[in-house]
Formats: sequence, structure tokens, C-alpha cells
Amino acid sequence: MRAKDRSLPAYALFAAMLAAAGLPIYIHAPKFYVDEYGVSLATLGAVLFGLRLFDVVQDPALGWLSRKFSGKRAAAIALSGALMAIAMTGLFAVTPLFSPVLWFALTLALLFSSFSFLTISFYAQGVSKARTLGRSGHVRLAQWRETGALLGISLAAVAPIALIWTGAPFAAFALVFVVGAGFAVWAMRGEWRSDGTVPVTGFRPILSDPLARRLLLIALLNAMPVAVTSTLFLFFVESRLGAPGWEGPLLLLFFLAAAASAPIWGQVARRIGAKSALMIGMILAIAAFGGAAFLSTGDTLAFAFVCLASGAALGADMTLLPAIFAARLAEVSPGAAEGFGLWSFVSKFTLAFAAVSLLPLLEASGFTSGSNQMPDRALETLTLMYAVLPCALKFLALGLLAGTRLNESAETTALKEV
Repeated sequence: MRAKDRSLPAYALFAAMLAAAGLPIYIHAPKFYVDEYGVSLATLGAVLFGLRLFDVVQDPALGWLSRKFSGKRAAAIALSGALMAIAMTGLFAVTPLFSPVLWFALTLALLFSSFSFLTISFYAQGVSKARTLGRSGHVRLAQWRETGALLGISLAAVAPIALIWTGAPFAAFALVFVVGAGFAVWAMRGEWRSDGTVPVTGFRPILSDPLARRLLLIALLNAMPVAVTSTLFLFFVESRLGAPGWEGPLLLLFFLAAAASAPIWGQVARRIGAKSALMIGMILAIAAFGGAAFLSTGDTLAFAFVCLASGAALGADMTLLPAIFAARLAEVSPGAAEGFGLWSFVSKFTLAFAAVSLLPLLEASGFTSGSNQMPDRALETLTLMYAVLPCALKFLALGLLAGTRLNESAETTALKEV
């Protein structure tokens, strides 16, 4: 590895730490607070949605803070990393000091705020770093960063299951995260530079462009199925399949399939075009979700194939659609961080919306986590939400993408990114 490339593993490690505090929290935290403290699903969903709405105001302010402290970014990153570690410990390893709902909201608010600041600063620094890596710098950095992110998601998704032997698996997960976060912040200590900021142009150039707006809408519809299945995954495996204990291996299978398929989708895109390859990935996702609709108790092996197929489809979503959007962003607002902020917000909003809309409906159907006497109506509702709803959303995203005309330059740039 050349000297100028030696820091790239640090970017992968930092991305893994951030990813471990992102999507897996939506998988683990609601079920943990339902099982341990008896908090209702509807209440947890409302809290998650409220915190994500707060991001609308918070994220621009955190972006301003990141630029304000650009000269002392290493210290700001270290402080934010410490706060996120404290929040994770409070969320999973500390018995609530007052109302579990308020404790859940407080610790998650601190975790999400730290997460957002670290993410904004990390991606801004990545823009600066990529310029030092030569002609293909953005692609090389993205490969390290996204690989690290997928590994972080995979490890965090299965950690509480793998650590069940400790007797307090979620507390153990939090402590492992603290150690990992400390190591990630230390590994990146020499990378934070005052020139890591990027031009500030605002959202207007992006939102005033019809194609960029359309791609954001496609991203919203396309991310919603993953948000739905992520929110309901543990409940589906435990109650619909009757396979408690298999959540960890199945989650790992899903995310490893996504990681393994990502480079394959890149090759497919180079042969037939990024848009066509992404449409194939969407069709694969529809087939996988549709298959899950016919599963019942004991169909764990069949669900493993669903995880493989839907994970492979996620690999297309994570590589191709962001590349297409980045290509358009380079034309309408080159170098601006606001576009990536919008993209990140779309992803976070889908997770929050899934929680606030689905968890109350699931509870209203009579669903009780961990119950051995589940009403048929509750299981049918769970299946409809987990399998049928994602199919409908994917169909909408597929139709919208099919009717979207990408200009040749955008398609060519996207292919270079994947």
C-alpha cells in the first residue's frame, strides 16, 4: 500500500463505528425496551419519529458547528465520540434512572445528535481526503468507507445475539461499542484538517432541479421497504417463523449478502447501465419480499433464502442509486455537502416513519412481543407489514425509476462511481 493510502483503513473503521450506531439501533432498541421495561410499541414509534423530525432543524445547525470548529475538529470529534459512547451505554447498559420512555428519548437524542455531528464531519473530511488520492480518489475512498459501513452494520446487528452467553447481551454490546468507538476515533486522530469543510450552497440548487428532486423521491420510496423490514425483522423471526435465537444468524446472512453483492452490481452496471442494473435489483427485492408473504411457523430455511435475495438486492440499493444521485449532484451543485445531507435525511426519515406508523398498528392488532398466544389477526398483520407492504413500495419506486430519463453524462459518471 502506498504511503498516501495508509489512512484509508481508518476511514473504514470510523465508518463501521458510525454504521454500528445507525440502522442496528432501530432493530434492537424498540424490542429491548418492550421486553425489558414493557414500553408500548406505539410510544416507542412516536419517540423515534419525533427525534427524526428534530433532525430537520438539528442537522443544519450541526453542519454549521462542524464548520465553526473546523480548526479544532479533532477535539470536537473526540468529544462527540465520547458522548455517543455514553449514550449507547445509557441506552442498553444502565437501568433507567426515571421513566423508561423518557430515558429512551434522552439517551437516543444524545446518541442521534452525536451520530449526526460525526457523520457530517466525517463525510466533509472525506471530500477533502479524496482530492489527495488522485484521479479515482472518490471511488477508492468510497470503497473503503462503504465496506467498513457494511461490516459495522453486520457486526452490530448480530452482536446482542452472539453475546447472549454473557447473561446481559445488550449491555455487553454497549460496552463493546464503547471500546470500538474509542479505537475508531483514535485511528482517525491525524485525519481531521481545517480544510475538511466543503462549499456551502444551501438546498436551493438541488431542490430546484427536477431530476434531483425525482431521484430523492425514488430514494424515499426505495428506502422505505428496508426501513419497514428492519423495524419488524426481530418480531417476524420470533413470532411469525417461531424461530427465536435465529435472529442473529439470519441478520448476518442478510448483511453479508449485501456486502458480497455490492461489487457484483458494479460489474453489472458497467455492462448494462446503472439504471438497468438498479431496476433488476428492485425486481429481485420484490420477488424476495413476495416470497416472505407465504411463510409461516417453521419456515426458517426458506426465510434464509429470502434473506440472501433481499440482502443481494440491498447491495444494489446501497451502491447504484447513490452513485446516480451523486452524478446528478456533481452537475447541479458540485462539491456541496447539502446534497449528501438531504440523502442522509431521507434514509433516516424512512426509518422513523416506519417506526411511528407500523409499531402502533402492530400493537393495535393484538401483537405482544414474546407471547406464545398470539392472535391470528396479529400474525396476519405482521406478515402484511413485513412482506406485502415492501412489495408495494418497491413497485412504486420501480415505476418511478423506469419513467426517469437519465442524461448520458449522469449515467457515465455513475458508472465510474460504481
